[in-house]
Amino acid sequence: MDNGFIESFNGKLQDEYLKEHWFLNLNHAQDLIEKWRIEYNEERPHSSLGNKTPYEFVKEHQTMLQEQRRHLNLAHI
Repeated sequence: MDNGFIESFNGKLQDEYLKEHWFLNLNHAQDLIEKWRIEYNEERPHSSLGNKTPYEFVKEHQTMLQEQRRHLNLAHI
């Protein structure tokens, strides 16, 4: 209960994936969970990010920071 983000992720992983799949062995579980993690972090929109994927959110944030740096550099000239 200390970290809401982790609790939310763990709940989604358990509800959407772990309770729905049988794994043949540890390697099988690691492979399938890694695929789910990539989908969750790179392809799936999150309401907390304005319905953007985490990847889109980070790219937009990086672009915004670059524009702010450019603006600050121009202001110093």
